[in-house]
Amino acid sequence: MGDGMIALDDVTCVHGSRPAIRHLSGRFAPGSLTAIIGPNGAGKTTLLRALAGLHRETRGTISRGARTAFLPQATTLERGFPLTCGEVVAQGGYSASRLFGPTADSERIAHALKTVGLAGSAKRLVGTLSGGQFQRLLFARLILQDAPVMLLDEPFANVDTQTAADLMRLLHQWHQSGRTLIVVLHDIELVAREFPQTLLLARDPVAWGPTAETLSDANRLRARILAAQWDMETDLLMEPHSAAHVAPVRGAPLRDAAIPEAPVQDAPIQDAA
Repeated sequence: MGDGMIALDDVTCVHGSRPAIRHLSGRFAPGSLTAIIGPNGAGKTTLLRALAGLHRETRGTISRGARTAFLPQATTLERGFPLTCGEVVAQGGYSASRLFGPTADSERIAHALKTVGLAGSAKRLVGTLSGGQFQRLLFARLILQDAPVMLLDEPFANVDTQTAADLMRLLHQWHQSGRTLIVVLHDIELVAREFPQTLLLARDPVAWGPTAETLSDANRLRARILAAQWDMETDLLMEPHSAAHVAPVRGAPLRDAAIPEAPVQDAPIQDAA
């Protein structure tokens, strides 16, 4: 499957004219399951796009050891095109085969749809799906991409409780198969319960390591203080002599070893209504 490590060395990214991420260093260990969490505007989505190679770092470097698959927020995706569910899932097989490799066959598409609870939906138009069903469909496309590293941006936003639980079970299955999973989330309780590693981001890195340590009261307070200072920032923040510059808060170093998860049986999700 390849080395799923991603290493960052003093990475800074800007969004427009303002810094979105500043001075982030660390590594996502191969086979790790990591949540990225922080206040609104903390740079979480920008970081995920940078990890996927879709947002250029202004300074610093990102080193990737394997192919990545990126799932953006569902709200950013166009659902008006007259595509069938099978055609959307097949796009994952096309990406995995690069430009001129074999396309996904109908059996793989059918299996992916069944795995996410959408059995028999290959010819159904995407526009007829509910929000939860559409998110299941995007997970089916990830199955065909079959990448060693998976990057997901708010995968449980605006979906029903059952869909969220089913998709979380799939994430655990992928994690147990050795994939590196990096997931942007806003639900602290979900992160504390399901994710062994967490990066707490507030444009500057606040903490990065085992979830219980990262989400300490002191670190969460530090993130809120940094967020409160954003309104006072100006475009001069990128100048090293700027008096308004907020010094980066260095987080805890990343621990390579992921906390073992409870075994999850590799069984298809029950079909969604």
